[in-house]
Amino acid sequence: MRIELAVDGHPVTVRDLEPADEDGVLALFIACEDWFVAATGQPSAPGDVQSAFYSLPEGSDLDDKVLLVIETRGRVVGFVDAVRRCPHIAAVSVGTFLIDPDYRRLGIGRAAAQALFSAASDADFAQVNAHVVDGWSPGRRFLAALGFSFSAPRRPTTAINRNLAPGEDRAVVPALISF
Repeated sequence: MRIELAVDGHPVTVRDLEPADEDGVLALFIACEDWFVAATGQPSAPGDVQSAFYSLPEGSDLDDKVLLVIETRGRVVGFVDAVRRCPHIAAVSVGTFLIDPDYRRLGIGRAAAQALFSAASDADFAQVNAHVVDGWSPGRRFLAALGFSFSAPRRPTTAINRNLAPGEDRAVVPALISF
């Protein structure tokens, strides 16, 4: 996948993660320590980039895994981890959607998300599922601004092919948008 955007006159590309992106994604994960601490109870570690390749919701197929980067001017400023056909055939579930703190509130995340919604709709998906850690207000505000609706907080489900960190048992708020 490759989507070219212009955000406030600046070029932004959403594309498939490539092996050469590992250092850029690792730097992004380190920059997004606030999100990692909220979501997992600890900062990112080098293995988090590699575990993104294998982490799947229970019942999902590795062929449906989608890992994307968002870049501007050759710099990785965002990361998306999603699974197609999860929890059902017409849905996409987003596990992670990160934007570098230096690039937040510039419209890049919103533009990338809306472009991905359009691509999902064109591929006959009818909804996107996401979640936010209960109490993580920046993520909840972002999802609300995109039009997601929220359910009651619940304990997260387990992932296959990856051990959950001790802090990952925090309640999450499921979010859904249909189109």
